[in-house]
Amino acid sequence: MASTIDSAPRRRSVLWTAEHRLTTIALLLVVTLVAFESMGVATAMPTLVADLHGASLYSWPFTIFLVSSVVATVLSGRIGDRRGPAPALLAGPVLFAVGLVVAGKASGMPMLLLGRALQGFGSGLLLVSVSLLIALTFTDHERPVIYAANAAAWVLPAVIGPSVAGVVTVSIGWRWVFLGLVPLVVVGVLMLVVVVRRLPAHEPATGGRRASVPQAIIAALGVAALTWAAQHQSWIALGYGTVGLIALAYALRTLLPSGTLTSRPGLPTVVASRALIAGAYAGMEAYLPLTMGAVHGYNPALAGLPLTITAWGWSAASAAQGRYLEWSREASLRTGFWLVAAGLVGFGLVSQPWFPGWIAFVACAVGGAGMGIAMPAISVLLLRYSPEGERGFNTSAMQLADWVGSALLIGLGGVLLGAVGSVVDPSPAMALLTVTLVALAMVGVRLTGRWPSKV
Repeated sequence: MASTIDSAPRRRSVLWTAEHRLTTIALLLVVTLVAFESMGVATAMPTLVADLHGASLYSWPFTIFLVSSVVATVLSGRIGDRRGPAPALLAGPVLFAVGLVVAGKASGMPMLLLGRALQGFGSGLLLVSVSLLIALTFTDHERPVIYAANAAAWVLPAVIGPSVAGVVTVSIGWRWVFLGLVPLVVVGVLMLVVVVRRLPAHEPATGGRRASVPQAIIAALGVAALTWAAQHQSWIALGYGTVGLIALAYALRTLLPSGTLTSRPGLPTVVASRALIAGAYAGMEAYLPLTMGAVHGYNPALAGLPLTITAWGWSAASAAQGRYLEWSREASLRTGFWLVAAGLVGFGLVSQPWFPGWIAFVACAVGGAGMGIAMPAISVLLLRYSPEGERGFNTSAMQLADWVGSALLIGLGGVLLGAVGSVVDPSPAMALLTVTLVALAMVGVRLTGRWPSKV
């Protein structure tokens, strides 16, 4: 392994060499696009759901985004193995843009959910193909650097995104939180066209596992059935919820690497870790603006500010791991789980009215740092453990685990809101949600203490 002194100049130049410069700019633009959507929609959600009289479906704009991404990630992985990342790189942002327009023009919750589904499908295609593009363009030694740059690309959207979304929501309406992003998508598509034209001809992978799109549809329907059944309790709902659970478990056995559901050391642990840490943190982020507004009286322009702190912590920690290429990625992942667990405890405290709201900023700084260390480690380890012929399958499996874990835990929050709380008084529900999220983070700490002796 190169010394720290020798690698420092290369760290600074890796992203901006003639070979990598255009790809770097395009990737960072794509990440910025996704970041603006994520930050803005989370901040505007309480207002737009109230305007569309959809309080009982509060979690569903998040859930359906993730459910549709389940199918898209598998499809993108298959396309990537067969034809390379180019087709999904271009189709993803186009579908995302259509979803923005549909959601921005929504006259009711059904149309909003359709728009969010299109956005989720476009994001699923895009994010998997971006990972494959990184694998194709950057070496194992260089990848921590591009992942650090990707995290840094969240800073501007995180700093201005929640506040801008809040101001836009209050001043000209929540619809422009969606519609205002469309011009940025057009720029992104144009940039990606140039990148795609410079890619070498793709040679289809031989051998390796191939995920089934029908199985992905079964998994997506299973997640939707579980979430809907839990929010509409009845004997009939218990029946189709049970069927959904069985269908999801059946589909995941073929869509994930063998041993993922038991977290076998190695690649299965990497994929399981993505489900645990992404799901736990998404469960917190989805309900933090609601908590800050309902429990502590923050207006929409301020309720999303803790998410800005998350992005700062995420970016700073990711930049640190990108500067120290000699760090053990296995140890980094475990450290990330510890920090995320601590941040989630802070979320639990701030969800109660007798704790001050400023705790959310500390919790988001700590939890964001944990994500900034853990997520690049997961991506590096996934490619390190993946045979070249299975990169598409494993990359889509990792993203699939992220989406399913996030959808289930965001859905759990919606269930708890309906069962023991409400959007007006979310404290009891958020306390129970926190217990679950922290427990999952601690499971991640335990799992990431076990690795094979050789890669």
